[in-house]
Amino acid sequence: MESSTGMTWPPAPGWPLPAQASALRLAETEPQAGGPRPLLQGLTERELALVMERGRRRVLYRGATLFTQGTPHDGIWLIETGRMRVFYSAPSGREITLAYWNAGNFVGGPEVFGEGLHSWSGMAAANSTVLHLPGRALRQLVVQIPTLALGVIEGLSFKGRCYSTLAQMLGTRSITERLAHLLLHLADLYGVPEGDGVLVAATFTHADLAHMVGATRQWVTISLKRLAEQGVVATRRSQIVICRADVLAQMRGGDETA
Repeated sequence: MESSTGMTWPPAPGWPLPAQASALRLAETEPQAGGPRPLLQGLTERELALVMERGRRRVLYRGATLFTQGTPHDGIWLIETGRMRVFYSAPSGREITLAYWNAGNFVGGPEVFGEGLHSWSGMAAANSTVLHLPGRALRQLVVQIPTLALGVIEGLSFKGRCYSTLAQMLGTRSITERLAHLLLHLADLYGVPEGDGVLVAATFTHADLAHMVGATRQWVTISLKRLAEQGVVATRRSQIVICRADVLAQMRGGDETA
């Protein structure tokens, strides 16, 4: 029998999911918990069953490619678990990370109904499970399920705001300011108090940081070394500890003169 109220997705027990889908992106105006609700949240049991019938689950290990810039669109991929990175590759081969999308979000836009070519690429930033909804099937589903249609619109709107903010950051802030902002943002999202500082309890390589701020890996390595010598951060392997958030805040505001 169909449930009379919207059920919470995902139905499988033990799947962690935030109240709102979120993304790691270079944004100053979006609150940490801001974002659209998980795409399938609010669907009835019958509606959820319709979606699952049309979708195909796929497991990706960290580093696996989901879709590639310049290839034909084929619908969207709903992130059930894990984290996906979407990025743009320049003709020179240089990459810029657009965002890291977490569970509850979908990737594969903006042509969600499977028309045109991918404008960027997507890969698994962690071991992930995704549900693929082909464009033709998704078009039929949003006609049948208004709640799903609203979720897709809300998700695309959120992505548009994220990418607009990223473009503004890249166009108006220096690389040093962007790195300072990113380190503070990582501390807000993944920070764990440790001694007199805050440990970023997530693994990001120097290359990952470089792709997010639009710099080279070498520049990030040199900059982090300089910040460590100044006592602003401490680094050990792939971990970063923020020791002087006040200094980073000054750098983010353009007060860093070096």
